[in-house]
Amino acid sequence: MDRDARLKRLRFRAWHRGTKEADLLVGGFFDAHACGWNDEQIGWFEALMEEQDVDIMAWAIGTAAVPERWQGEMMGAMQRLNYIPISR
Repeated sequence: MDRDARLKRLRFRAWHRGTKEADLLVGGFFDAHACGWNDEQIGWFEALMEEQDVDIMAWAIGTAAVPERWQGEMMGAMQRLNYIPISR
């Protein structure tokens, strides 16, 4: 599958997680960062999409320890949460 098709598929999966909160966290992360990802980073995100939303959210907001396989630059960027718009 070519890069554009992978990213299009991932964008859909990122924004259709099942809850509004997960959509904002995962979809927002995708929209903010995917354009600069290399093939390895795309692969990381594809694998992350197989995890449960509750786990991804817990790792991102720091309520659960991040498993070793998910630790690194990408998870660090997700944990910063500066990509989620907050309306007042």
